[in-house]
Amino acid sequence: MTRKPHIRVLVAEDDPAVRAALVGLIQAEPSFELVGETASAADAIDLAEQERPDVAVIDVRMPGGGPTAVRGIKRKSPGTRMLAFSAADDRATVLEMLEAGVVGYLVKGSSIESIIESVEQAARGQSSLSVEVTGDVIEELVGQLSVRRRADDRRRQRESRVGRAMESEGALGIVFQPICDLNTGKAVGAEALARFHVPPERAPDRWFAEASEVGLRRELELVALRHALSHLSELPKGLFLSINISPATVRTPSFRRAMDDVAANRIVLEVTEHTRVEDYDALNDALQRARTLGARLAIDDAGAGFASLRHILRLAPDFVKLDRTLIDDIEHDRSHQALAAGLISFATKIDATIVAEGIERDGQLRALRELGVSCGQGFLLARPAPLPLARVVPGHRFGRSRASVRAAATRVAR
Repeated sequence: MTRKPHIRVLVAEDDPAVRAALVGLIQAEPSFELVGETASAADAIDLAEQERPDVAVIDVRMPGGGPTAVRGIKRKSPGTRMLAFSAADDRATVLEMLEAGVVGYLVKGSSIESIIESVEQAARGQSSLSVEVTGDVIEELVGQLSVRRRADDRRRQRESRVGRAMESEGALGIVFQPICDLNTGKAVGAEALARFHVPPERAPDRWFAEASEVGLRRELELVALRHALSHLSELPKGLFLSINISPATVRTPSFRRAMDDVAANRIVLEVTEHTRVEDYDALNDALQRARTLGARLAIDDAGAGFASLRHILRLAPDFVKLDRTLIDDIEHDRSHQALAAGLISFATKIDATIVAEGIERDGQLRALRELGVSCGQGFLLARPAPLPLARVVPGHRFGRSRASVRAAATRVAR
């Protein structure tokens, strides 16, 4: 007669009486071997790592939590199959344990035969549920798994798209939009803007948003940063290169290395108003290294929300860029004019240069000059384009006194 192979079983149950009953049952079954017993999630994980049981019977409500024990045992002893054992037969508890990784669920009070059968099925890699928790629970679980599979598929598709954008030859390109002195019309710098040449066709901000959703924002920003910096030597001497960067990316070793390899005194780092900053001290520490090398700092999208004011106060930027929503209709909207005037006054007091974004009409240009804005960018002045820089708008649009031109030039040069 062929002897059944032993199934090595671990029992994790905090109720002493229930644990004793389970241990007695395991020891009485000839095909089972008890490898240990415990009463907490932490001890169950340690014991499973030491003994590598075939099956672990896990109490749902033990100290530390049954789901915690299941996830820990999966990491420490991947070959162990787990059965949930609990007095609770509610749907949420069942789904939580199944989601954590158990292959079966037994309700306390199940017959000895059903417990033995469930342990044997678990050892063979088969699933089992007590009759008390079947029915619509299974239906709901199938539905949840289906939703999760679809979510996982969507995530893989997004990761693949972002990966192609980062890795495929020619998938990511850089164009440059001149930043002009509004008094003379001459370019003083250029903002580097990413352009994507892989499907789907969509705006760059959607690419970066998708990269954020799948945890690849920093990687994509660093690829764009390296592409932009590779063109620095092609930019006319005397012009700065403005680059968008998030606070999280600024704090990476890859960013620090990139800044070590370029003429940092020609770089302006744009930190967007929309990016949440959790630790300004840490961000300032990270920026200080680049600023010591000569890089300057701009707060992007100022005026679009309250965060911009915090950024300006905490980061002491060299440039404050007015958001395009503030520039829109500024020649007619007094509230936009008042807000812009307040930011301009504040920037002047902290010795920062104001840059207006999204200038598209002559009326906007005139209004901004009247408010004292010294620099700007937008389609009216020059569109984004590959290097060499596109010709900016002719100087006749910028009739100002020589004194005001010299004053504005001095502010930009500082």
